[in-house]
Amino acid sequence: MLRILFLGTGGSLPTRNRNPSAIMVNREGELLLFDCGEGTQQQMMRAKTGMKALTSIFVTHFHADHMLGIPGLIQTMSFLGRTEPLYIYGPQWVKEFVKIISELGYYKLHFEVEVIEMAPGDIIKRNDYSIHAIGTDHSVPSLGYALIEDQRKGRFEREKAIALGVPPGPLFSKLHSGVDVEVNGKLIRSTDVVGQVRPGRKIVYTGDTRPCQSILAVSRDADVLIHDSTLGNDQSEWAKESKHSTASEAAILAKEAGVRKLVLTHISSRYTDDASPLLREAQEVFENVIIAEDMMEMDIPLKDE
Repeated sequence: MLRILFLGTGGSLPTRNRNPSAIMVNREGELLLFDCGEGTQQQMMRAKTGMKALTSIFVTHFHADHMLGIPGLIQTMSFLGRTEPLYIYGPQWVKEFVKIISELGYYKLHFEVEVIEMAPGDIIKRNDYSIHAIGTDHSVPSLGYALIEDQRKGRFEREKAIALGVPPGPLFSKLHSGVDVEVNGKLIRSTDVVGQVRPGRKIVYTGDTRPCQSILAVSRDADVLIHDSTLGNDQSEWAKESKHSTASEAAILAKEAGVRKLVLTHISSRYTDDASPLLREAQEVFENVIIAEDMMEMDIPLKDE
Protein backbone atom coordinates (compact mmCIF):
# COMPACT_ATOMS: atom_id res chain seq x y z
CA MET A 1 0.00 0.00 0.00
CA LEU A 2 1.12 3.52 -0.81
CA ARG A 3 -1.47 6.13 0.11
CA ILE A 4 -1.30 9.91 0.33
CA LEU A 5 -3.58 11.74 2.76
CA PHE A 6 -3.77 15.52 2.43
CA LEU A 7 -4.24 16.83 5.96
CA GLY A 8 -3.54 20.47 5.14
CA THR A 9 -3.55 22.10 1.71
CA GLY A 10 -3.73 25.83 2.41
CA GLY A 11 -1.23 28.61 1.95
CA SER A 12 0.22 30.80 4.64
CA LEU A 13 -3.14 31.44 6.32
CA PRO A 14 -5.59 28.76 7.42
CA THR A 15 -9.09 29.13 6.03
CA ARG A 16 -12.44 27.61 6.93
CA ASN A 17 -11.82 24.71 4.52
CA ARG A 18 -8.04 24.42 4.34
CA ASN A 19 -5.56 23.77 7.14
CA PRO A 20 -1.90 24.77 6.75
CA SER A 21 0.46 22.37 5.04
CA ALA A 22 0.58 18.73 6.14
CA ILE A 23 0.77 15.66 3.92
CA MET A 24 0.80 12.14 5.28
CA VAL A 25 2.07 9.12 3.38
CA ASN A 26 1.08 5.64 4.52
CA ARG A 27 3.52 3.10 3.11
CA GLU A 28 2.73 -0.45 4.12
CA GLY A 29 1.41 0.80 7.47
CA GLU A 30 4.32 3.12 8.25
CA LEU A 31 3.22 6.77 8.52
CA LEU A 32 5.44 9.56 7.23
CA LEU A 33 4.44 13.19 7.71
CA PHE A 34 5.67 15.90 5.35
CA ASP A 35 5.26 19.28 7.04
CA CYS A 36 3.06 19.73 10.08
CA GLY A 37 1.11 22.95 10.09
CA GLU A 38 -1.16 24.17 12.87
CA GLY A 39 -3.98 21.73 13.62
CA THR A 40 -2.36 18.70 12.02
CA GLN A 41 -3.00 16.41 14.97
CA GLN A 42 -6.72 17.21 14.88
CA GLN A 43 -6.77 16.40 11.18
CA MET A 44 -5.09 13.09 11.98
CA MET A 45 -7.78 12.40 14.56
CA ARG A 46 -10.54 13.22 12.09
CA ALA A 47 -8.96 10.93 9.52
CA LYS A 48 -8.40 8.23 12.16
CA THR A 49 -4.82 7.70 11.05
CA GLY A 50 -3.56 6.95 14.55
CA MET A 51 -0.22 8.23 15.79
CA LYS A 52 1.65 5.14 16.92
CA ALA A 53 2.78 4.23 13.41
CA LEU A 54 4.13 7.72 12.71
CA THR A 55 7.90 7.25 12.46
CA SER A 56 9.12 10.45 10.85
CA ILE A 57 8.33 14.10 10.19
CA PHE A 58 10.02 15.77 7.22
CA VAL A 59 9.96 19.57 7.45
CA THR A 60 10.47 21.52 4.25
CA HIS A 61 11.28 24.84 5.96
CA PHE A 62 10.63 26.81 9.11
CA HIS A 63 7.86 29.19 8.16
CA ALA A 64 5.11 28.90 10.75
CA ASP A 65 2.48 27.36 8.46
CA HIS A 66 4.70 24.32 7.93
CA MET A 67 5.78 23.48 11.47
CA LEU A 68 3.54 24.98 14.18
CA GLY A 69 1.69 21.68 14.58
CA ILE A 70 4.76 19.77 15.76
CA PRO A 71 4.87 20.84 19.44
CA GLY A 72 1.27 19.82 20.12
CA LEU A 73 1.58 16.61 18.16
CA ILE A 74 4.61 15.34 20.06
CA GLN A 75 3.06 16.30 23.40
CA THR A 76 -0.07 14.33 22.53
CA MET A 77 1.99 11.31 21.52
CA SER A 78 3.80 11.50 24.84
CA PHE A 79 0.51 11.74 26.77
CA LEU A 80 -0.68 8.65 24.88
CA GLY A 81 2.31 6.67 26.14
CA ARG A 82 4.56 6.62 23.12
CA THR A 83 7.97 5.08 23.79
CA GLU A 84 9.32 4.62 20.26
CA PRO A 85 11.65 7.33 18.94
CA LEU A 86 10.34 9.95 16.54
CA TYR A 87 12.62 11.16 13.76
CA ILE A 88 12.41 14.79 12.64
CA TYR A 89 14.24 15.75 9.46
CA GLY A 90 14.66 19.21 8.06
CA PRO A 91 16.98 21.80 6.55
CA GLN A 92 19.22 24.25 8.37
CA TRP A 93 17.86 25.19 11.83
CA VAL A 94 16.05 21.91 12.44
CA LYS A 95 18.17 21.13 15.50
CA GLU A 96 17.61 24.59 16.96
CA PHE A 97 13.88 24.29 16.28
CA VAL A 98 13.54 20.97 18.08
CA LYS A 99 15.60 22.27 21.00
CA ILE A 100 13.24 25.22 21.37
CA ILE A 101 10.05 23.18 21.25
CA SER A 102 11.47 20.64 23.69
CA GLU A 103 11.68 23.43 26.27
CA LEU A 104 8.08 24.60 25.78
CA GLY A 105 5.20 23.79 28.06
CA TYR A 106 6.92 22.41 31.17
CA TYR A 107 6.62 18.83 30.00
CA LYS A 108 9.00 15.94 29.65
CA LEU A 109 8.65 13.56 26.74
CA HIS A 110 8.55 9.83 27.35
CA PHE A 111 10.26 9.07 24.05
CA GLU A 112 13.33 10.24 22.19
CA VAL A 113 13.15 12.77 19.37
CA GLU A 114 15.99 12.15 16.95
CA VAL A 115 16.88 15.20 14.85
CA ILE A 116 18.60 14.94 11.48
CA GLU A 117 19.65 18.00 9.50
CA MET A 118 19.52 17.40 5.76
CA ALA A 119 21.03 19.14 2.76
CA PRO A 120 20.17 18.87 -0.93
CA GLY A 121 21.26 15.50 -2.23
CA ASP A 122 21.09 13.72 1.13
CA ILE A 123 19.32 10.35 1.11
CA ILE A 124 17.64 8.50 3.97
CA LYS A 125 17.62 4.78 3.17
CA ARG A 126 14.78 2.75 4.59
CA ASN A 127 13.52 -0.78 4.04
CA ASP A 128 12.62 -1.00 0.31
CA TYR A 129 12.49 2.78 -0.21
CA SER A 130 14.43 5.98 0.34
CA ILE A 131 13.73 9.64 1.00
CA HIS A 132 15.72 12.12 -1.08
CA ALA A 133 16.23 15.75 -0.01
CA ILE A 134 15.87 18.21 -2.87
CA GLY A 135 17.12 21.77 -3.01
CA THR A 136 14.30 24.25 -3.62
CA ASP A 137 14.03 27.98 -4.26
CA HIS A 138 12.22 29.71 -1.42
CA SER A 139 12.82 32.78 0.73
CA VAL A 140 14.45 30.78 3.56
CA PRO A 141 16.55 27.59 3.57
CA SER A 142 14.18 24.95 2.25
CA LEU A 143 13.96 21.42 0.94
CA GLY A 144 11.59 19.29 -1.06
CA TYR A 145 11.40 15.53 -0.62
CA ALA A 146 11.05 12.54 -2.93
CA LEU A 147 9.92 9.13 -1.70
CA ILE A 148 11.42 6.62 -4.13
CA GLU A 149 10.77 2.91 -3.82
CA ASP A 150 13.42 0.34 -4.70
CA GLN A 151 13.03 -1.69 -7.86
CA ARG A 152 10.92 -4.81 -7.45
CA LYS A 153 11.76 -8.30 -8.60
CA GLY A 154 10.55 -9.37 -12.00
CA ARG A 155 7.49 -11.59 -12.26
CA PHE A 156 8.12 -15.28 -11.60
CA GLU A 157 6.87 -17.38 -14.51
CA ARG A 158 5.60 -20.40 -12.59
CA GLU A 159 4.29 -22.43 -15.51
CA LYS A 160 7.52 -21.96 -17.44
CA ALA A 161 9.52 -23.14 -14.43
CA ILE A 162 7.39 -26.28 -14.14
CA ALA A 163 7.77 -26.92 -17.87
CA LEU A 164 11.55 -26.79 -17.38
CA GLY A 165 11.27 -29.48 -14.72
CA VAL A 166 11.44 -27.37 -11.56
CA PRO A 167 9.15 -28.82 -8.88
CA PRO A 168 7.00 -26.33 -6.93
CA GLY A 169 8.62 -25.53 -3.60
CA PRO A 170 11.84 -23.99 -2.28
CA LEU A 171 13.54 -23.92 -5.69
CA PHE A 172 10.91 -21.45 -6.89
CA SER A 173 12.00 -19.03 -4.18
CA LYS A 174 15.67 -19.44 -5.04
CA LEU A 175 15.04 -18.76 -8.71
CA HIS A 176 12.91 -15.72 -7.95
CA SER A 177 15.73 -14.40 -5.74
CA GLY A 178 18.19 -14.59 -8.62
CA VAL A 179 19.85 -17.91 -7.74
CA ASP A 180 20.37 -20.47 -10.51
CA VAL A 181 19.45 -24.06 -9.60
CA GLU A 182 20.19 -27.54 -10.87
CA VAL A 183 17.38 -30.04 -11.46
CA ASN A 184 18.20 -33.60 -12.50
CA GLY A 185 21.60 -32.47 -13.75
CA LYS A 186 20.15 -29.60 -15.75
CA LEU A 187 21.03 -25.99 -14.94
CA ILE A 188 17.99 -23.72 -14.71
CA ARG A 189 18.93 -20.06 -14.74
CA SER A 190 16.94 -17.51 -12.80
CA THR A 191 16.74 -15.34 -15.91
CA ASP A 192 14.95 -18.20 -17.69
CA VAL A 193 11.90 -17.91 -15.44
CA VAL A 194 12.02 -14.39 -13.96
CA GLY A 195 11.06 -11.31 -15.93
CA GLN A 196 12.70 -7.90 -15.95
CA VAL A 197 12.88 -5.96 -12.70
CA ARG A 198 9.92 -3.66 -12.19
CA PRO A 199 10.14 -0.03 -11.12
CA GLY A 200 9.02 1.15 -7.72
CA ARG A 201 6.83 4.19 -7.20
CA LYS A 202 7.88 7.80 -6.77
CA ILE A 203 6.18 10.68 -4.95
CA VAL A 204 7.68 14.18 -5.02
CA TYR A 205 6.62 16.95 -2.63
CA THR A 206 8.10 20.38 -3.28
CA GLY A 207 7.10 22.38 -0.23
CA ASP A 208 7.15 26.14 -0.98
CA THR A 209 9.28 26.96 -3.98
CA ARG A 210 9.70 28.58 -7.33
CA PRO A 211 9.94 26.09 -10.20
CA CYS A 212 13.56 24.94 -10.32
CA GLN A 213 15.83 22.47 -12.07
CA SER A 214 16.37 20.31 -8.99
CA ILE A 215 12.64 19.63 -8.70
CA LEU A 216 12.42 19.00 -12.43
CA ALA A 217 15.27 16.49 -12.33
CA VAL A 218 13.93 14.40 -9.45
CA SER A 219 10.36 14.51 -10.80
CA ARG A 220 11.16 12.66 -14.03
CA ASP A 221 8.52 9.94 -14.49
CA ALA A 222 7.16 10.46 -10.97
CA ASP A 223 3.84 8.84 -10.17
CA VAL A 224 2.72 11.96 -8.29
CA LEU A 225 4.18 15.46 -8.11
CA ILE A 226 2.72 17.56 -5.29
CA HIS A 227 3.74 21.09 -6.20
CA ASP A 228 3.42 24.54 -4.67
CA SER A 229 0.62 26.26 -6.58
CA THR A 230 -0.09 29.22 -4.35
CA LEU A 231 -1.26 31.72 -6.95
CA GLY A 232 -2.78 32.26 -10.38
CA ASN A 233 -1.31 33.89 -13.45
CA ASP A 234 -2.68 37.29 -12.47
CA GLN A 235 -0.41 37.16 -9.41
CA SER A 236 2.71 35.93 -11.21
CA GLU A 237 4.86 38.87 -10.13
CA TRP A 238 3.91 38.36 -6.49
CA ALA A 239 4.67 34.65 -6.89
CA LYS A 240 8.17 35.55 -8.04
CA GLU A 241 8.68 38.06 -5.25
CA SER A 242 7.40 35.75 -2.50
CA LYS A 243 9.21 32.72 -3.95
CA HIS A 244 6.11 30.67 -4.70
CA SER A 245 4.77 29.09 -7.89
CA THR A 246 1.67 29.67 -9.96
CA ALA A 247 -0.53 26.77 -10.99
CA SER A 248 0.52 27.06 -14.62
CA GLU A 249 4.21 27.11 -13.68
CA ALA A 250 3.71 23.88 -11.75
CA ALA A 251 1.95 22.40 -14.78
CA ILE A 252 4.77 23.39 -17.12
CA LEU A 253 7.27 21.64 -14.89
CA ALA A 254 5.04 18.55 -14.56
CA LYS A 255 4.68 18.30 -18.33
CA GLU A 256 8.41 18.60 -18.93
CA ALA A 257 9.14 16.01 -16.23
CA GLY A 258 6.63 13.54 -17.65
CA VAL A 259 4.88 12.96 -14.33
CA ARG A 260 1.78 10.81 -14.23
CA LYS A 261 -0.28 13.10 -12.00
CA LEU A 262 0.15 16.64 -10.73
CA VAL A 263 -1.46 17.72 -7.46
CA LEU A 264 -1.70 21.45 -6.76
CA THR A 265 -1.35 22.44 -3.12
CA HIS A 266 -0.50 25.37 -0.80
CA ILE A 267 -3.55 27.22 -2.15
CA SER A 268 -3.67 30.89 -1.19
CA SER A 269 -6.54 32.17 0.95
CA ARG A 270 -7.41 34.36 -2.05
CA TYR A 271 -9.10 31.26 -3.45
CA THR A 272 -11.10 30.29 -0.35
CA ASP A 273 -14.41 30.40 -2.20
CA ASP A 274 -13.27 29.15 -5.58
CA ALA A 275 -9.94 27.58 -6.56
CA SER A 276 -11.16 26.51 -9.99
CA PRO A 277 -9.22 29.29 -11.80
CA LEU A 278 -6.00 27.63 -10.66
CA LEU A 279 -7.17 24.28 -12.00
CA ARG A 280 -8.18 25.76 -15.35
CA GLU A 281 -4.84 27.51 -15.77
CA ALA A 282 -2.95 24.30 -15.01
CA GLN A 283 -5.15 22.20 -17.31
CA GLU A 284 -4.33 24.47 -20.22
CA VAL A 285 -0.78 23.10 -19.93
CA PHE A 286 -1.08 19.64 -18.35
CA GLU A 287 -4.16 17.45 -18.45
CA ASN A 288 -3.76 15.07 -15.50
CA VAL A 289 -3.93 17.60 -12.68
CA ILE A 290 -6.11 18.05 -9.61
CA ILE A 291 -6.29 20.51 -6.73
CA ALA A 292 -5.64 18.98 -3.33
CA GLU A 293 -8.42 19.29 -0.78
CA ASP A 294 -8.15 18.72 2.95
CA MET A 295 -8.82 15.06 3.87
CA MET A 296 -8.42 13.93 0.26
CA GLU A 297 -6.86 10.46 -0.10
CA MET A 298 -4.97 9.07 -3.07
CA ASP A 299 -3.78 5.50 -3.54
CA ILE A 300 -0.72 5.03 -5.75
CA PRO A 301 -0.90 1.70 -7.62
CA LEU A 302 2.11 -0.43 -8.43
CA LYS A 303 3.39 -0.02 -11.96
CA ASP A 304 4.80 -2.70 -14.21
CA GLU A 305 6.98 -1.54 -17.07
